[in-house]
Amino acid sequence: MNLVERAKAPTPKFFKVLRTIGLALLAVSGSIVAAPVALPAVVVTVAGYAAVAGGVLSAVSQITVDTSTSSVQVKNNTILGNKKDEAKPETDVGING
Repeated sequence: MNLVERAKAPTPKFFKVLRTIGLALLAVSGSIVAAPVALPAVVVTVAGYAAVAGGVLSAVSQITVDTSTSSVQVKNNTILGNKKDEAKPETDVGING
């Protein structure tokens, strides 16, 4: 599964909450960094680090995939979308067939 497919796949609820927190952190810190008033250097520095942390948190949360839904299957440690042209999961028939 490539990065675009992972981004479009369903995201677990916990990571949706983390993504929202990351985006809020990014927005607040961006506002502090871009503020037209003079702020102490330590506040601007902490806001810069918070912006990076919020961006990373949002990005990682977005590409986390929920494999328990019916639209995504896991086969041989590879995540496959539920498409008609993909092979069906193999069944284990045993030694004698």
